[in-house]
This record gives sequence, structure tokens and C-alpha cells, in this order.
Amino acid sequence: MEILVCVKRVPTVGGAITLTADRRAIDTKASGFTISPHEECAVEEAVRLVERFGGSVTVATLGPVAAEEQLRACLALGASAAVLVETEPGVEVGPIATAAALHSVAAGGAFDLVLLGNEASDTGDYQVGIRLAHLLGWPVATGIKALPVDDAGGSGSSVSASRTYRGVLETFALPLPCVVTVKEGINLPRYPSLPGRLRAKRAPITRVPGPDGASDGAAQSAQSAQSAQSVGDVRMTSLRVPDAPKKQATVLGQGAAAVPKLVDVLVELGVVS
Repeated sequence: MEILVCVKRVPTVGGAITLTADRRAIDTKASGFTISPHEECAVEEAVRLVERFGGSVTVATLGPVAAEEQLRACLALGASAAVLVETEPGVEVGPIATAAALHSVAAGGAFDLVLLGNEASDTGDYQVGIRLAHLLGWPVATGIKALPVDDAGGSGSSVSASRTYRGVLETFALPLPCVVTVKEGINLPRYPSLPGRLRAKRAPITRVPGPDGASDGAAQSAQSAQSAQSVGDVRMTSLRVPDAPKKQATVLGQGAAAVPKLVDVLVELGVVS
């Protein structure tokens, strides 16, 4: 079973956010990077399927050369090959151009299944998986939390993709090849082993240039922004990092002497009356 997993290099969740000197963009120079939790689960699910049915897992991403770090992390988890669709550093590519770039990878290989995270943790676009399936002409299911596979590798192979929507379990039968976006919780991703890390360091990564769709997407975004500015005179002047909530503590006293004040606080909070 040949599986392609598409991942994205995103800032580490919970990291401190700093702005560039002109306060018009987020400064990522000092940020740690990883892949989204949904995508970690997608890699794990792909590795489990290959362990069960045989085949290989290929991971692909669209990003700068530094994104090789995230690809090697996926290789350490059990992926067999990695593809980097290279873009210029600092260039943010939208979902339309991203799907077009990943389509060039997916269409060029004989993949039975393409897995993605349900959404990226930084932009939350929810679009790339659906757009990629549309370009491939394959069926797609999103928000999946269970993915049993029947008769993998044989004629009539299919997947049964399940998700919960508003308290109701929905199950979709999809013929292979297909595209599936998974959510965190479909599995518990493994930790990379030491042999896996060593193998990932030596593994070659295939680099391909970013397609014209990346520049077209950037031009389309610029054109949309210019149109919005001319119509409503809307423009971004600067960004601001919200102030962190202040934390403070009050010492009520020591030992038994603090009990009366503690009772007063509990009464004020409505815990006791």
C-alpha cells in the first residue's frame, strides 16, 4: 500500500510570539517549528497501515529548505521517503497554491491513499485536503477519527472512514485511491526510536522547485488585497501582540493565623456561606 502524507511546517504551539521591527509581520527567526498535531497522527496512521499491509510511506511538504527538519522527524517515525517542494524563505503560500504544489507530487506517484491533517495549527484553513482531492479527481473524507482498511492492495480495495458530527457517528466507504484528512485522537503517535533518528539523518530528501502556482497564488492574494484597499480603503498598518494576563498571588498569612482570611476568601468566591 503506497501512502502519501502531506505535512506543514508550523510554529511550535505555545511559543512566544514576537514581531518584526516594522511590526507588520511575525518574526519567526527565534521560533521553534514542528508539524501540526493532526499531521503527526496522519503520519502515525500511515505507518501503522504499512506495517499491517506492506508498502511505503512518503511525506511531502511545501516550504523553505529549513522544512527538511520536519520531514526528517517524519522519517524517524517510520516514513520511507520525503519530498520537499521548495519555496523561498518567508513566503507564505495560500491553500490554492499549496494544493496545486502537492498535486504535482501526488499525481506523479502511484499512491493508494493520501493523508493530511484536518487543518494546520497556524492558519486553520481546512481547505488543502479538499482542494487536493478535487485536483486529483479522487473521493475525499474530512475530520476522520477512525480509518479501518479492507483488502488493502487488492482489487476493490476501500477504506471505511468514520467521524463524529454533533454527537452522531458518520461512516463513509471510499474506494482507493482517495484523500482523507484526519484529526488528532485517531491514534497516539509513537516516539521516534534512536535507530529511526539515525536513519532519518542519513536519508536523502527529494527537492523539487515550487510550481508556478505558488507565485500565481501570491499574485492572486496581492490582487485581492489591492482590490479590497481600493474599494474600502482597508489596509494593514501594524500588528500587536496582546498583553499576557497578569498573574498575582496574595499571601494570607502563616499557619492557623491565616484561617480567618482564607474563610473570607472562600465566602467571597461563594464556595462557603
